[in-house]
Amino acid sequence: MNAIVFEHVPIAELPPAWREKLALMTEQRVTVRIEAENDVPGNAGSASSLTDNPLFGMWRDRDNMANVADFVRAARAPRFGHAESSDAD
Repeated sequence: MNAIVFEHVPIAELPPAWREKLALMTEQRVTVRIEAENDVPGNAGSASSLTDNPLFGMWRDRDNMANVADFVRAARAPRFGHAESSDAD
């Protein structure tokens, strides 16, 4: 992803709409980062955008996670002081 970064920009040199949001910091300098957004607005939670993430499915081959509910219950048990049990559903 390409990005443009402007560092140490005086707030007085920002566009008026941006200056309004930063009105309390008139003497400060800021860093502005501009980059393209890949997702279409309102589509961020779609199934395709989730599955396009390279991390999606990274644990699919783990045998100890075949039953996700049991795995999570066992992982959380020590934190809450509960003994591991699968009969409490």
